[in-house]
Amino acid sequence: MRQLRGGFTGLLLFVCATLAAQQPARSSSSGVYTAAQAAAGEKVYFEKCAACHGDDLGGRERAPALGGGPFVEAWSGKDLRQLVDRIQTMPPTAPGSLPPADAVALTAFLLRDAQMPSGPTALPTDREQLARITFVGGAAQVATAPAAPPRAGGPPPGGAAPAQAGRQGGRQGGGRQGTPATTGPSIGWTTYGANLASHRYSAADQITRDNFNRLTVAWRLKTDFLGPRPDTLYSATPLVVDRTLYTTAGMRRAVIALDAVSGEMRWMHSEDEGIRGQNAPRNGAGRGVAYWASGNDRRIIYVTPGYRMLALDAGTGRPIPTFGSAGSVDLKLEADQQVDLDTAELGLNATPLVVGDVIVVGAAHRAGGSPRTMRNARGMVRGYDVRTGKRLWIFNTLPRPGEFGYDTWLENSADYNGNTGVWGQMSADADLGLVYVPVEMPTGDYYGGHRPGNNVFADSLVALDIKTGKRKWHFQTVHHDVWDWDLACAPILFDMQVNGRTVKAVAQPTKHAFLFVFNRETGEPIWPIEERPVPQSDAPKERTSPTQPFPTRPAPFDRQGVSENDLIDLTPALKAEALEVAKRYKMGPLFTPPVVSSLDGPLGTLTLPAEVGGANWPGGSFDPANNHLYIHSHTQVFVNALVPGNPAQTDMAYVGGQARGGGAGPAGAGGAPARGAGAAGAGGAAGAGGAARAGGTAEAGGAARGAGPAGRGAGAGGPGGGGGGRGGTTVQGLPLIKPPYDQITAYNMNTGEIVWQKTHSSTPDDIRNNPALKGLNLPRLGQPGRTFIGTLTTRNLVIAGEGGVHTNEAGRRIALLRAYDKLTGEDVGAVEMPAKQTGSPMSYQVDGRQFIVLAVSGNDGAELLAYALP
Repeated sequence: MRQLRGGFTGLLLFVCATLAAQQPARSSSSGVYTAAQAAAGEKVYFEKCAACHGDDLGGRERAPALGGGPFVEAWSGKDLRQLVDRIQTMPPTAPGSLPPADAVALTAFLLRDAQMPSGPTALPTDREQLARITFVGGAAQVATAPAAPPRAGGPPPGGAAPAQAGRQGGRQGGGRQGTPATTGPSIGWTTYGANLASHRYSAADQITRDNFNRLTVAWRLKTDFLGPRPDTLYSATPLVVDRTLYTTAGMRRAVIALDAVSGEMRWMHSEDEGIRGQNAPRNGAGRGVAYWASGNDRRIIYVTPGYRMLALDAGTGRPIPTFGSAGSVDLKLEADQQVDLDTAELGLNATPLVVGDVIVVGAAHRAGGSPRTMRNARGMVRGYDVRTGKRLWIFNTLPRPGEFGYDTWLENSADYNGNTGVWGQMSADADLGLVYVPVEMPTGDYYGGHRPGNNVFADSLVALDIKTGKRKWHFQTVHHDVWDWDLACAPILFDMQVNGRTVKAVAQPTKHAFLFVFNRETGEPIWPIEERPVPQSDAPKERTSPTQPFPTRPAPFDRQGVSENDLIDLTPALKAEALEVAKRYKMGPLFTPPVVSSLDGPLGTLTLPAEVGGANWPGGSFDPANNHLYIHSHTQVFVNALVPGNPAQTDMAYVGGQARGGGAGPAGAGGAPARGAGAAGAGGAAGAGGAARAGGTAEAGGAARGAGPAGRGAGAGGPGGGGGGRGGTTVQGLPLIKPPYDQITAYNMNTGEIVWQKTHSSTPDDIRNNPALKGLNLPRLGQPGRTFIGTLTTRNLVIAGEGGVHTNEAGRRIALLRAYDKLTGEDVGAVEMPAKQTGSPMSYQVDGRQFIVLAVSGNDGAELLAYALP
């Protein structure tokens, strides 16, 4: 019980005890436990519990107090079987491992600490007898009637009791005192995207434009203790079902269940996957969990960093023994390919999608700017039986011989290429029996010479039959991708009016800032999508597609392509310097391909949107009341460039990177390396004044993503994440391109028209205080860099947190959680957060009280924050 985290705060299972009712009752005056039992329980406590709950039973961090008034108040009126059952769900890392005698002894110790007398009769281990002993006030008294039978739909053994009134809900007193009296409906959030259509919408309506600024932190969970090191990019979105919040947290991706009102932990499950977990291409907390229920069988489904899928009992956190092998399915098996279980580059951050009784799960790979081999593990999407864990079907996103799409991989290149997985969230229409799968690109994010052809199903939205995995339709949004513009987020399903009739539609946001909109039954475009000629590559052996698809409607939600008009122009001097910097790079319209980097120029292709968007894994949100779609995007230029692969590191002819000179030296204008100073090698980027690799040759770097944005502090990150710094080349410490740097766009999806668009995040300190901007009265400019923000839509508001921190007037480093009017985009409220938003927000309502919960993180670690009205 070393990590006993559960709050002894809840109503558990009442079980009929007919036989127990016939046994002689014992009263507290004669004692219900022995002194020897309490002494033995004290030893158990200090061996296994004190580290979390404190030597004085007073509680620490998220572990509640097990002594004193709050403990007595919480358990008054409950029978002792409930208390023992709760103890036996601990520790969260190994629930049920405590022997019954030790659990009863620990109960005796807690009774002794609560000033209840011992007696000559031992506290029994028999559960029926324990059910007849009621914990009342300062004494344990025997019930006068048998224990009540379980209520339909009531909490199972191991669930937590309701939070005690007056208890502070937050770490270090961060919560509110008491719980406001509220009445009203309870509204949950039962899947990652709120529903299978991925609307990220809540009908909760207590929080409005008139009271948003009064929000306070109701409770908070610091996740540092859930792994070997702090999480600096916590990206999970919780679920809430029946007053319990479920999510993942910590660098080992522990699954936790919290009381949705108080934030107290009910259980925790964690896996130590050893070398397999350490080698995981996608580690950390991931995006969260999935939920399934049938009657009293309630399950939490999630994928570990080591790419194993587990099914846990939603009430206790214990693995479901009948699912797979002892509760786990090894996803590196049954993948129709031979892979090393410890080292294969297969993993997943996204949550599985549960549709009826089928679990649909994708696959992710290591970042692909500088792949070790073109023969990487192959992607796929699979369906599993939610009850047994049996594989039902597999869809090969990289076609095999004889399968549809194989002929789009010329020279049999589908036989040896890899990747083409599904690393983003998916959506489904249960009535149509279809799951909508956004597929990533093949191996080699910026060079496709080893995979000639259009490479179907890469960069495609694919509709699959949920029962069989058979393809119904697909559409490829990028042919032969060399920009890393794969599909990163869930498609959004909605119904719309077309010529007076209702059409079932689906909208797919993309990294390159398009919304592709289709009839989700047939795959036919709602508005015409045109194949237009695009610039062609001159890289050796590269054969880019002569045309690319362009939606005619809706209009893009961010800038596309780079010209002189996109360069920073906040002052004439900055614009003049930006023009000089840009001369070292190639510029052009959307789909201008990368170039082989040269110190004589060009160093690379300036690309907008960047390889990470545009939009990325958070995707958008949708208001079914007015058919408005909301999406955040960030505007960052990316230097897309190639260098020859180093045969000692890769079998790719070219990988992402920039040419390097012969040694370290000062950076040229805007962070572009001067001749001989050295630019970034493959997979990385030169920071301002950064040192070059020795040798003076172009080299393939590690597994970092692509050439990376050049400029101060910039680096490459994984798909949808990572990378730091300002991004793109810089001018006097400012981004090369002009603001805004991140924004939210609202669309009317009945017409495809933009309703409003506005800058989202506050201007960061290093831009606001830049000497080159002194004396300028600038509006909100947004947060440059890799800013991935999910929006939340409620009945009243659009809500999103900022993607960076800034210093407020009081001198505190904060970020803001902002609220907007849904129809106009007007700012209607903002409250402080201790760090930037890194997980998409969600909302739920309990008895009329609305909560907004989101993950924030930074260099100091991560927290899950719950906001509510005081």
